[in-house]
Amino acid sequence: MRVVIQRVKEASVSIQGVKISEIQKGLLILVGVETLDTQDDIAWLVSKIAKLRVFRDLDGAMNLSLQDLLADVIVVSQFTLHASTKKGNRPSFIKAAKPEDAIPLYQGFVDGLEKQLNKKIQTGQFGAMMDVALVNDGPVTIIIDTKNKE
Repeated sequence: MRVVIQRVKEASVSIQGVKISEIQKGLLILVGVETLDTQDDIAWLVSKIAKLRVFRDLDGAMNLSLQDLLADVIVVSQFTLHASTKKGNRPSFIKAAKPEDAIPLYQGFVDGLEKQLNKKIQTGQFGAMMDVALVNDGPVTIIIDTKNKE
């Protein structure tokens, strides 16, 4: 799984002009599911994100996590995170999992994060054309790939 995590002051997801999700201070997480992803990837990623210290403490240092603040979260599926631009100018998405494989893993990620944080997670709609709006806080943007744990 590959995620792009953005610390936000606010974020929302709309489909055809209708807002379906909205948060204030928290994280917007774009999730790309790959053909080789498993439940182990979900478990590792959920734990990593819940404990990731990207929020400022009283001294202004990035020292607080989602678990510390119980901040809001929106998770949005984004298969284009697995784009390969190695050949030519048209991206290839061959590494991205097909919907029948990706949907259960995406939902497992959302469910795992809800359980870890003990709160409801806002989401986009898998496979839909979405308008994602955000005010990036910092800006702070972090990329994590379960196949390249750095």
